[in-house]
Amino acid sequence: MTLSFTAHWHDELPGFYTALKPTPLQNARLVWHNAALADSLAVPPALFHPSQGAGVWGGETLLPGMRPLAQVYSGHQFGVWAGQLGDGRGILLGEQPLADGSTVDWHLKGAGLTPYSRMGDGRAVLRSTIREALASEAMHALGIPTSRALSIVTSDTPVYRETVEQGAMLMRVAESHLRFGHFEHFYYRREPEKVRQLADYAIRRHWPHLRDEDNRYIHWFRDIVARTASMIARWQSVGFAHGVMNTDNMSLLGLTFDYGPFGFLDDYQPGYICNHSDHQGRYRFDNQPAVGLWNLQRLAQTLSPFIDVEALNDALDGYQEVLLREYGLLMRAKLGLVTQEKGDNDILNGLFSLMAREGSDYTRTFRMLSETAQREAASPLRDEFIDRQAFDDWFAIYRARLQQEQVDDDVRQANMKAVNPAIVLRNWLAQRAIEQAEKGEYGELHRLHAALRTPFADRDDDYASRPPDWGKRLEVSCSS
Repeated sequence: MTLSFTAHWHDELPGFYTALKPTPLQNARLVWHNAALADSLAVPPALFHPSQGAGVWGGETLLPGMRPLAQVYSGHQFGVWAGQLGDGRGILLGEQPLADGSTVDWHLKGAGLTPYSRMGDGRAVLRSTIREALASEAMHALGIPTSRALSIVTSDTPVYRETVEQGAMLMRVAESHLRFGHFEHFYYRREPEKVRQLADYAIRRHWPHLRDEDNRYIHWFRDIVARTASMIARWQSVGFAHGVMNTDNMSLLGLTFDYGPFGFLDDYQPGYICNHSDHQGRYRFDNQPAVGLWNLQRLAQTLSPFIDVEALNDALDGYQEVLLREYGLLMRAKLGLVTQEKGDNDILNGLFSLMAREGSDYTRTFRMLSETAQREAASPLRDEFIDRQAFDDWFAIYRARLQQEQVDDDVRQANMKAVNPAIVLRNWLAQRAIEQAEKGEYGELHRLHAALRTPFADRDDDYASRPPDWGKRLEVSCSS
């Protein structure tokens, strides 16, 4: 069986890309692939066989129908207009048609120089490739819309970052790589007809139910707003910080992608900054909802030549409503609350206040809370707090609220464990897998990926433990 690909971006959007092939690495070899994802995409196992060399995974061959290209886009970076950007190290190989009629992009990251590389070398390193692969698969297992990772290739090609590292490639798949920055690029070039052409393409390919609507553009934009709000609410609920929410890193379809200096909360710090290049804290954890809206406003500006400004502003006004509704549903589920009551937000904020004061571990706190029995006056979580009296005061209010719902402990605990993960991709776990992989040992990469696929399962290994002190001091930059 062979895979075949379409090339809609290539064929329908001339002038929106540069056609070019990947540049292979030296002595490239496949070191990891996502067997479950490959199976769901009906990728023949033979393509992963060592006899094939790096093959399509290392940019050495193309599959039928692939017409590789680098997309051009622009964007605001850290709130400042950065001008033309584009795929500086990634190449869109083509779109795979699936059995259900949808398609997925195959995008090779680290594929070499493009016209949009600017001062870069067009390469990725093994460290950043592993981080993105593990993060995207962890987010998928948590139920958060995201790109996916299909394979990792390493090589003998030296790549110069803070130190000399191994060149690598990541094959990632996603429903689309459309970005806010695609629209910004042509808006700021004063080519509104191309902005509209791109909007028509997006609707035709990804919102086909809107094609014949009279007000299709505003309905389309409203859905982009809702998807973005929902995605960020989900980030906040699991303690995920993206780290570099530039407009060129924002998916039009509300997918999490372009993983770089991301981080999951260890100690609960609302102002957590995971990107050591973010000196002003623009992309700190608690500012992500506001940045999401700011980015949507930049997108709305690009659409203003053909969508009524008042309608755009009205759509933007819906962002907070969707965000708060989605976040409220998620956090009530994490607290084990089935119904909605007026004081629920106070209960959540009370817990967050305790956690912030004591530096409580975000993931462990909610996981341990899942083991609370409402018929008992104490919780296993109590011993995690130094100020026992403050916790007891909060727990008395929380327990009384649980008792209002008359849900059996066994049912509620099972429901809470289904939304409060035991494991997330902490930076130290990723770092341990990276350090071993850089020595040519890939066992930990495979073990960690397997664990991240079932984040809600009970476990008693160090994947679910607090990070060691060194793990909390890891610094992550945009080269990550």
